[in-house]
Amino acid sequence: MAVNIPGLIAMFFFYLLVLGTGIWASFKSRKEQKKTAATGLDMALLGNRRINWVVGIFTMTATWVGGGFINGTTEMMYTPSMGLTWTVMIIAAYSFAFIVGGLTFAKPMREKNFVTMLDPFRVKYGKVLTAGLCLASLIVDVVWVTATLIGLGGTMSVVLDLPYSVCIWISAVVAIIYTLLGGLYSVAYTDVMQLTLIFLGLYTCVPFVLMNPSTLDISQTLFNNTLHEPWIGAPGLDKIWIMIDNFLFLALGSQGYQCFHRR
Repeated sequence: MAVNIPGLIAMFFFYLLVLGTGIWASFKSRKEQKKTAATGLDMALLGNRRINWVVGIFTMTATWVGGGFINGTTEMMYTPSMGLTWTVMIIAAYSFAFIVGGLTFAKPMREKNFVTMLDPFRVKYGKVLTAGLCLASLIVDVVWVTATLIGLGGTMSVVLDLPYSVCIWISAVVAIIYTLLGGLYSVAYTDVMQLTLIFLGLYTCVPFVLMNPSTLDISQTLFNNTLHEPWIGAPGLDKIWIMIDNFLFLALGSQGYQCFHRR
């Protein structure tokens, strides 16, 4: 199949916009660093703890809402054995994770000027144990980044008709460039841009999907058997405990992500 030229042009401008935002944020980061005499580490990892609340909300949301989240929740919604019920559970778990983190960890970690989530362990248990935990944290981040790039690369590959690996490499290179240039400032401001484009892009698709002759009335497919079982999902009693386990795993396990705490 031929490369989708309109899609390629749109994607080019999207990445150019994201990269431009990241570069602009890197200049803002350097200006802020000179004004406050903050260390390079504080600026790169924490944005000197001075990111405003609007950008903070966007970048905290983007902690979870990435390529893997969008694709994963869509597939979960479509899968009859999961459906809307499991999707709502996932969203509720991630939302609850912010409540737990905010009420339990945010204030003491900020008061003691910790830079990473491992600093409290270093203070309490020493460097040896913390080194082992650092390895576990590194593995978690590698797996998480991989899942995000796979989700994004898969979407690009379908839209552009380009090889899967090429799409992943393009996404990775753009993200690495703006992150190295501006640290958390670049990440936070590009999160604002990306979430805005995700919101606008998905809602732009809605009327076209609803008017497509191949689709059915979602109010009918929600509860009734059509092409497959209702997409509301109907977990039996034997799966309730699995759902509770997954909820707790996501809500409490999310506290182990460095990106979660630094935002």
